[in-house]
Amino acid sequence: MELLKEIIMFLGKFLYYFGESVIYYIIPKPKKKVAGEIVLITGAGSGLGRLLALKFVRLGATIVLWDINQESLAETCRLAKEHSSERVHAYTCDCSERHDIYKVAEQVKREVGDVTILINNAGVVTGKPFLETSDEQVEKSFLVNTFAHIWTYKAFLPAMIASNHGHLVCISSAAGLIGINGLGDYCASKFASFGFAESICFELRKLKKHGVKTTIVCPYFIKTGMFNGCTTKFPRILPLLEAEYIAEKTMNAILEEQLYLITPKMVLFALLLKHMISVKMTLALGDFLGVFNSMDTFQGRVEKDEVQTVAKTTYQ
Repeated sequence: MELLKEIIMFLGKFLYYFGESVIYYIIPKPKKKVAGEIVLITGAGSGLGRLLALKFVRLGATIVLWDINQESLAETCRLAKEHSSERVHAYTCDCSERHDIYKVAEQVKREVGDVTILINNAGVVTGKPFLETSDEQVEKSFLVNTFAHIWTYKAFLPAMIASNHGHLVCISSAAGLIGINGLGDYCASKFASFGFAESICFELRKLKKHGVKTTIVCPYFIKTGMFNGCTTKFPRILPLLEAEYIAEKTMNAILEEQLYLITPKMVLFALLLKHMISVKMTLALGDFLGVFNSMDTFQGRVEKDEVQTVAKTTYQ
């Protein structure tokens, strides 16, 4: 009898949520307001981080910018202050160093306040075959792409839980869902950040902290300089994504409180196929799409004073 009751409750919830998702597909979900929120963005010096910073400051949020590169951080700060000089705060922070993260986090709490929207965007990519990747590069991938998420959650999540208000945003990757050759350490670290963010989301649900939201973003390669040289065989099917497009999609996902943002749709389709068809069929599809050759001409971000374009560790 108890089992029957549970089955009926499950089916009721399932049908209700199915109807809800259909309605929101037809009628866009109301967007939340972020004016007055304190938004911290790691890797805010360039690319996606900079674009998100400018979008949030235009919506009335107070933004806290973190980056290891002082020059690029200052440029983002300058651009953001064109919209508001009082609501922009910049801090140099090395997201590969746990103690630096904790130190700067405490400074932010004292000088700005409790962060209510945390966007873990900082990332590094080596872009070499696994056996050509040094131990230091593997460690750096995990320190920035995974452990920085853990340390920033430890620093800022307690206040969100105490007030039952906040939003955690993990910028992961399509490479955090499907392995890609030439990105062994990157894929491993992005798989880890995806799993960590998802697990904390479920922990918050169990704690009934429904006011603390989670968004996990998994885009294909973005044209930010981080993946310079990467190619795609069929741009119409699996395009290299414009940073502005991803910034806009990410903003919408945050404002609509979506849990997952996987783009383009071909990535989601490939992920579903991966678990439905045979391994050989999956490999044949990957060969056809040219996925296994996308890193062949990888260069990565090239510093201003570099004359050679070599594959190297680079910040997003």
